[in-house]
Amino acid sequence: MKKAKAAGATKHWPRRVLRWLVHALAIGFAGLVVLLLLFRFVDPPTTAFMLARRLEASTEGEKRFTLKQQWVPLERIAPALQLAVVASEDQKFPQHFGFDVEAIADAVEDRFEGKSTRGASTLTQQVAKNLFLWRGQSFVRKALEAGLTVMLEVLWPKARILEVHLNVAEFGDGVYGVEAACRTFYGKSAKQVTVEEAALLAAVLPSPKKRSVKNPSDVVKARAAWVVEQSRALGPHWLDEVR
Repeated sequence: MKKAKAAGATKHWPRRVLRWLVHALAIGFAGLVVLLLLFRFVDPPTTAFMLARRLEASTEGEKRFTLKQQWVPLERIAPALQLAVVASEDQKFPQHFGFDVEAIADAVEDRFEGKSTRGASTLTQQVAKNLFLWRGQSFVRKALEAGLTVMLEVLWPKARILEVHLNVAEFGDGVYGVEAACRTFYGKSAKQVTVEEAALLAAVLPSPKKRSVKNPSDVVKARAAWVVEQSRALGPHWLDEVR
């Protein structure tokens, strides 16, 4: 009898483990939904990227490292700066549901042809990655990013996605968000920047480690000039689709 019970228990343990796993995933998903709903109205205190940079500085003994960030609402960010970032990184932002299918297809085609890979991440994907994930390329990270992107598009309005992106994007080593960037590089608030200054900030995204606002290369200057042209082509009323 004891052997029969033991055999029955052994037979059913995979089912129990699967049930526990399903329960754990359901609880985790519900917790994530609650957190995202909270962040729709409450500004995130930090991001995964910021925590990783702090840890890196601590591990490498960077005693002079200071992380700069100052959260500002969307209405305290110059429209020119909002438009410049969107024009530079994601011109289909108001229309898509988190993914720019055409840009993804072009990036895949470039990869197959052996060309330098172009960026295909939307602003929503960047927010998902910055808030919760890590740097690098892997199938697991991309899958998590895709899931988070869909959730953000469902739970947040476009204006909130743009606001969070502008406040957590890195513009220089340890400089996060447009307010900290404007005060660090221009000595003024994000509300006061000019079209040209806004374009230069947008031009360093999404590679602030390789591109510099303080000492822009010819490539960055050319990129900034292109951003100005794109911003003017879109026009100031284009942002009405986001708000």
